Amino acid sequence: MRLPLIPRDNRFFDLFVEDAANMVAAARVLEQFMRNYGERERLASQLRDAEHAGDQMSHNIGRQLEQTFVTPFDREDIHALISRLDDVVDLIEEVADTFILYGIEAPTPVAVEQTEIIVRQCEQVAEALANLRTFKGLEQYWIEIHRLENEGDRIVRRGIAELFTNGGDAVDVIKWKDVYTLLEEAIDACEDVANVIERIVVKHA
Repeated sequence: MRLPLIPRDNRFFDLFVEDAANMVAAARVLEQFMRNYGERERLASQLRDAEHAGDQMSHNIGRQLEQTFVTPFDREDIHALISRLDDVVDLIEEVADTFILYGIEAPTPVAVEQTEIIVRQCEQVAEALANLRTFKGLEQYWIEIHRLENEGDRIVRRGIAELFTNGGDAVDVIKWKDVYTLLEEAIDACEDVANVIERIVVKHA
């Protein structure tokens, strides 16, 4: 077996795992935010910290990429992966911020269900990245993430339909439609991460 003259820098895998752990932590804080809404200001502050931590991790990986000659897989895929992970955390933080800015009195069951989907997707992403260095046996993760995204689509369609059929205040309808859409964007962003992982694995199959 021919060995590469210059070894690949595999520290990236550990950095991806660290980045994903921050994303999972943020998703779980958002779930606490929904279930313990009386503590929303404190939990929103934690999410801002997680968003800043995610930005710092992305910068660290970017610097590592600039200093590394041989990467474990294509540079554009590394950029795409850290960018998509960052998107998820940004959207999670934006959801909590929007709840507070809009003066929402309490989360709806639909918002809670959407958040549960995000948590489960993030956990699947983290498990996939923990096993990424082998480039094997990862199909189960992106299949589950796609399944969860489809479930999220059904939930948001039902939620938006309820807004327009229950005859609520027009301003409240607009607020909740914005919130549901943001949560849906976070769910879609998790699927985007899964798509990047799938692309990486297919290239190394």
